[in-house]
Amino acid sequence: MPAESQIPIASPNQVRRFARWLSLFYGTTFGLGGTYLPFFPVWLKAIGIDPSWIGMIAAAPAVTRFTVLPFVTGLAERHRAVRGAMIATAFATASGFLLIGTQHAPLAVFLLFALTASVWTPMVPLTDAYALRGVARYGLDYGPVRLWGSVAFILGALVCGLLVDIIAARHLIWVIGAMASLGAVIGLGLQPLDQPKRAPSELHGARALLRDPGFCAIILASALIQGSHAAYYAFSSISWQAGGLSGLTIAGLWALGVIAEIVVFALSPRFTLAPSILVVVSALSAVARWTLTAQEPPIALLALIQLSHGLTFGLTQVGIMSLLVYRVPGHMMARGQGYLAACSGIVSASASILSGAVYARYGQGVYYVMAAMALSGAVVMWFARRRLADHPASDHPQSVASGG
Repeated sequence: MPAESQIPIASPNQVRRFARWLSLFYGTTFGLGGTYLPFFPVWLKAIGIDPSWIGMIAAAPAVTRFTVLPFVTGLAERHRAVRGAMIATAFATASGFLLIGTQHAPLAVFLLFALTASVWTPMVPLTDAYALRGVARYGLDYGPVRLWGSVAFILGALVCGLLVDIIAARHLIWVIGAMASLGAVIGLGLQPLDQPKRAPSELHGARALLRDPGFCAIILASALIQGSHAAYYAFSSISWQAGGLSGLTIAGLWALGVIAEIVVFALSPRFTLAPSILVVVSALSAVARWTLTAQEPPIALLALIQLSHGLTFGLTQVGIMSLLVYRVPGHMMARGQGYLAACSGIVSASASILSGAVYARYGQGVYYVMAAMALSGAVVMWFARRRLADHPASDHPQSVASGG
């Protein structure tokens, strides 16, 4: 491509060092998610926090995605300090989780976690921005580097699941804090990258995205389908533990979902359905998944249900990212992704708070609400499918989805 002539030639050692440290940083970033998602709610319950507060606390990261996240990433980009922001947010995240571990009062935990989420949620978009600049400079493939994030998520969940049967649940926060601290230290190994000057942003064109009904349908359908996972993220480990499942079994159930997600990403080059139809299929899969989960299925059926995460999450990601590639001009893609994150954050935060209140009263019945959300996403995408002017799946949409 024309820009390649402006990219300085790097030695093989430079390329390997960049890829190695970036892979490690991706690994610790998503490994933190692997320890946090299944077991942070278990820790909250262990220190005596009730379900309504758990729902509110779990909503904090979703809220920061449409409030603080765009400010942090924009500030880092304006000051040409993406790598510095990655390191700073990693250390701030580690400090936040360690401070949270010293608190047991619901309000104190909520306030500290909200501050921690404000520096934690920008880490993935900042890392993606750094990675894509490195891909352009060194000619690397993004997928193989990003893949280590998904692998580390599984390992983090399994290790934490093993530890939950060895240590008291009230100490799980220190495992989460240790993973965050490891990521902060590894961040120091990330090498600086020269960054080209950016062209002035086209605000008028960016606002036009929100006047495009097709684009609005994409981000709304995505927010509804992905937001329908809110009860699963907040309460599945708690309900499984209450049902007598061991920590390692719980971690294994989470790992099954992520493995299925990885398989979907790997197979996505073979998909031939239009992206909008892929999204409808994923939404209907979510309706079936949450309806079955509400029945409190036995472990064997639950394991099969967990494999549907590849459809409910992974296939949604493949379809939505493909639609955005075709719908949003390249020079507005960052803003389009920002609108997607903001819409998803609003819906996920609302769903998390609602799920806490519903779970406290109806238990597993909360999943019927999640099924209704997913069904709404299917309806939105079904009626928008013609407007979206789908392209054939062979037009390489999978190159986007490979990043997960």
